[in-house]
Formats: sequence, structure tokens, C-alpha cells
Amino acid sequence: MIAVLDDSLLEDSAALAEADTAGLLRSAATAGAQLRSVAQSAEEAGLPRLSGSRPRALVLLIRPGSSVHAVPLVSALLGPECPVPVVTSAEAPSWIGPLDVLVAHTADAADRELADSVSRAVRRGCEVVLSAPPEGPVVAAGAGSARLLEPRVPVPPGLDFPRALATVLVTVTALGLLRVDLDELATDLDRELERDHLSHESFVNPAKALALRLADHTPLLWGTDAPGTALARYAAATLAAHAAVIAHATDVAEAASATGLQRVLASPRQADIFHDPFDDPVEATGGGAALPAPPRILLIATEDTDPQAAVMRRAGRDWPSADTLHPVEEIPPGTPNAALRRAAVLATRFDLAALYLGLAGAVLGPDLNADLHTDPDGARQLSGPA
Repeated sequence: MIAVLDDSLLEDSAALAEADTAGLLRSAATAGAQLRSVAQSAEEAGLPRLSGSRPRALVLLIRPGSSVHAVPLVSALLGPECPVPVVTSAEAPSWIGPLDVLVAHTADAADRELADSVSRAVRRGCEVVLSAPPEGPVVAAGAGSARLLEPRVPVPPGLDFPRALATVLVTVTALGLLRVDLDELATDLDRELERDHLSHESFVNPAKALALRLADHTPLLWGTDAPGTALARYAAATLAAHAAVIAHATDVAEAASATGLQRVLASPRQADIFHDPFDDPVEATGGGAALPAPPRILLIATEDTDPQAAVMRRAGRDWPSADTLHPVEEIPPGTPNAALRRAAVLATRFDLAALYLGLAGAVLGPDLNADLHTDPDGARQLSGPA
């Protein structure tokens, strides 16, 4: 059965606030504060002293959590023209040494594999930049030698993407590989968060509007450029984490080569516009086969290039029914670090959209257990709000 969203709940700010018993919306609203806190921690940890150095390699560790998405995004922004080799890995490579810089972010203070990597890097004289909780094996492995960026804005692990992103950005900025003003980026996020506030109705709230576009659909999130693809994968992760929405996330060129998927998209069958998901006797009673959620294509673009031109160049075709997320009104073409700033804005928007979907769809909130029932075969199912 498809979970059905009662969109009237999205317009009821009091009901949303009441449902948000874990304070997830408040945590998501700290995105700008997370960036500023990392910038302050970097100053205190002496990261500016890395200025002018050219490491043999920049090693970006990918550990479970937000670094899974922050690292590919920054790698995409650095691109192949980066003057320093960028290595992404789950652990410190065997050859790491004093000529290298290693960066790691985690919300898990007891990540033993990361602790081993940090210990190896420190023993071999590598410069280590570490974002981790202040106590536990990971920080202990730094033995006072790692440049520690302690989290100062507490948030649940699933909402610490801004901190993970900022950890990598302050390092590449110190090394002169990118020139990023984190305070400026934080201001961009503050503006987006203001637009996405739960008190604003969906027609002026980009996150609520996005939630409505995705509701009761299977999202196909396709990047038109490398940073957009990295962001698409983050969007899929946050939708799964907070709204139990399963999305397909990839690059437009890879999407175009998915023969089976393209065959379904080209099918002339259309959803019945008169179908009422709240009053369908078959679906409401479970008396027949559930209809699959119809797909909805979102093209995610971050660069100044026109998204449709990028799609035609990279995929050799277009999808006329696709929506495009390309926040050029918020970040105009020609703005310094435009791709990064658009990606960060969209990441925040997807976080809020996922939370709105989860709260309005009874995936999050105090009544989750009441919305779970067991079918005759013993499998637990999630139903939408009554």
C-alpha cells in the first residue's frame, strides 16, 4: 500500500510543530550555525597555517554517515584540474605519510576503523584534520596531534551534513584548492531556512512545495552535472532517512542508459486524474493489488550551464515532463562558488522537504507505532495518516 500524504497537514504549522517531538526541524535549522561553528573551530585548531602547502595527496575518508555525501560533493567541485591528487577512501591508505593531508568527519565517537586510520596517519607524521565528538576512541587516536574540529552545535547524526561539508571545505580552502567563505555560505543557508520555515505556506515555501511534488511518487533524482549528481544521492539518502521514501539517484547519462526504466517512462499509461487515494475502495480495504507510485523526474543542476542543454549534451535526449531544480534566483549565474552554494542550498531544501514529508506522512512523530500494523503474513506495514 502506498503511504498517502494529507497535504493539509503541511499547511498546519501547529500540527507539524506538535508532531516534531524530537525537534528535527529545529536541528535542520542549524545548518548555517554548523558552518560558522566549523569555521571558528578551524581557526582555533590552526588550519590557516596550512596555507601555501602543497601535499603529495589529499586523502578524504568516507565513513558511515554524512561524509558519504560530503566527500563526493567536494571532490566533484575540485574536479580533475585540481593541482593536488585527491584520494577518497574508507580508510587511510598504506602509503600515507608526512607529505599528505588526511580529512575525516564522523558522528560516531567509537568508530574503530576510523580510529585505526587516524592512529596510522598520526604515527606516520601525516597532517590530520578531524571532525568528531570530543571523547572516544577516534579522538584518542589523534593523540593530541590531529587538528580537532569539535562539534559545537548538537544535532542528530542524520542532520550533520553541513558540518561534514564544512570540515572538508575549511581544509581545501586552507590549502588554496578552493576559496570558500563559510560565513557567506552560511548566510545563503540562513536565507533558505527562512524561506522553508514551517509557518510559511507551500506556495511561498520551497521545501514544502518540493515535498508536495514528491509526495505519493517515486522520485527519480538525476544530476545534470557532477556536483548535482552528488547532491542527488544525498537527497535520496535524506528522503529515505526522514520520510521512508525510496528514490533513484544517478547521473542523467546513466539514467538514459537504464533501458527498463526508460521503457516504463515512455509508456503511454497515465495515472487516473480522478483517482482519490483517500476513497479508493480497492486500496483502502486492501482488496486488490496496490498501484505502484508513479515516477517523478527531478533534474538537479548546480552549474551555470543551462540544465536542458546539459541534459541533451550528456544524455542525448530530454524528458519534457521533468522538473528542474536549479536555484539561479537564489544564487545568480556568475556568483563565486555558485555550484557549491546552489548544492548547499538544495541540500538544506531536501532536508526540510524530507522532514515535512515524514511528519505529515506519519513516518516521524509520536504516533509512528500507531501507524504500524501487521498484515496477515506477519509483515509490518506503514500506512499513511487517516
